[in-house]
Parts: sequence; C-alpha cells; structure tokens
Amino acid sequence: MKKKILVTGGAGFIGSHLCERLLNEGNEVICLDNYFTGQKANVAHLIGNPYFELIRHDVTMPFFIEADEIYNMACPASPIHYQYNPIKTIKTSVMGAVNMLGLAKRIKAKILQASTSEVYGDPLEHPQTEEYWGHVNPIGLRACYDEGKRCAEALFINYHRQNNVRIKIMRIFNTYGPKMHPNDGRVVSNFIVQALKGNDITIYGDGHQTRSFQYVDDLVEGAIRLMNTGDEITGPINIGNPGEFTILELAEKVIQMTGSKSKIVFQPLPSDDPMQRQPNISKAKEILHWEPKIALDEGLSRTIDFFKTIV
Repeated sequence: MKKKILVTGGAGFIGSHLCERLLNEGNEVICLDNYFTGQKANVAHLIGNPYFELIRHDVTMPFFIEADEIYNMACPASPIHYQYNPIKTIKTSVMGAVNMLGLAKRIKAKILQASTSEVYGDPLEHPQTEEYWGHVNPIGLRACYDEGKRCAEALFINYHRQNNVRIKIMRIFNTYGPKMHPNDGRVVSNFIVQALKGNDITIYGDGHQTRSFQYVDDLVEGAIRLMNTGDEITGPINIGNPGEFTILELAEKVIQMTGSKSKIVFQPLPSDDPMQRQPNISKAKEILHWEPKIALDEGLSRTIDFFKTIV
C-alpha cells in the first residue's frame, strides 16, 4: 500500500537521498524545505514525479498536512552552517520538533527524529553507546546544535510518554556522500574540494583526532528500517559506521584517491571539537538487523566522482 510520507529538510544532503529512496519504494513523498542549507538542485530530478511534492516551508512555523509517516530531518548539520545563525539552529531543532510532534499527534502519524552523535559531546566513553548521557558544553560554540538536538530528543520522548505519539529517535554519526554542500565545512567535503582544486588541505589540530564515516546510502537504509519497527521501539539507536580513522588518515586517503598535489597544513583546533567519535552499533545490529555495507574507499570514490562534476 502506498504510504504518504513527509520529509522535513527533504532538499538537504541526507533528506534528498531519503526522498529518492522512499519514492523508489512506491511511496508518495512530500518534501518540506526552507533552503537555508538545502538546495532545490538536490531534488530537481524528482519534480516531474506525480508522487513527489516540493513545498517551501520553515519548520519553526506550524504546518498542516495528512501523512502516515514523518521523517524530521530539518536542521543545519555542519559547524559552519549551524554556527552562522545559532539562534535559528536552536529554533529549528526545538520549535521544529514541537511543530512536527504536534502534527504527528493530530494526524496519528509515526515520526522519526534525525538526532545526532553530537548529543554525546566530547565523549568520556568510547565507543559511545545509547545509554551514555554525553559530555556537552551548554554554552559553547557548538551548543546551538548539540543542545538543540538534546532538547528535541527530550520533546520526542515526552510526547511519546504523555500523548502516546509513535516516535523513533535515530542518532546519526558522521555521514558523507554525493550532494554534500561543497562549502559546508565538513571534513570529507572540505578535503575533497581542496584536493580537487590543488589547494592546501587544512587539518585542525594535529590530525590524530578520530571520526567514523558512514556513506549516506547506509544511513538511509538504517532510517527506513528504524521507521518500520513496531511501536515498542522508540530508540534512541545509533546509526553510524564503527570503522575509526584519524583525520590525518582521511586526508592522506583523499590525496591519494584524487591524485592531488595538495600539501597538508595544520591549523589550531576549534573549541569543543571532540577528540574521538565512534558508534557502538550493537542495538542497530540486534533490533534493525542493520550494519553499514559500504567501506570508506568505495564511498569516497563515489563522493569524489560527484564533486568532480561541480568543483
């Protein structure tokens, strides 16, 4: 049976991949975006599809529609974008959650929150399990995003407890792939763009901090599997790739794969930048029968091919 699915932030990097996948599975998709960081170009190829609808709207304002499921993906997710307008970032996370949960309650829809590994802050536990409460600076430069997403999780669980709203909370770890914004300041897109242009590759800190990178198709698969679980599964569930790499290893890999002559240069580390980030995905494996399938080399190769078309 064809489901009617609302995707907020649907013209963003992850949202656009999700919209495409949901359409391919035979659903009707309503894509909501205000284009603060999303781009119409990401979904332009879907516009002729009779089951795809694109609506310009800001989730901080109430929105009314009939739908069976809601994926709440709307929020700037890269440090450059979320620190550009920190108040807007907090409002998007918190008021966006209030508005979408209110909608889900009224229309009895199932709703998934795209939360983030940033709720763990600069973690004192490694790798991070869903039971870890985090180590976050509530007044730091990244707090607009970290605390906005933590508040959104609190809203989701309380709408569930108080109003029986059917919720899912997914904690997303570093994700990369085609359609990333070339100027979003994320490490994968930064390194690829710098390498393709032959510019110096900028590493903040000594490059020994680690990250775990998952390819966007793996994330979309995890999101859909979580949405399709029974109502007793609320999450949070970590969706990420536990393969851990230093930032220096990533830079060297990108240089080698692009055949670039770029040199690596080091800059001071920004404040509150976490030193380690790696998901424990035991719950995703057990509950969703999910684990990432696409290795870093393959995913980087596809992402480099995409950036070659736009840089």
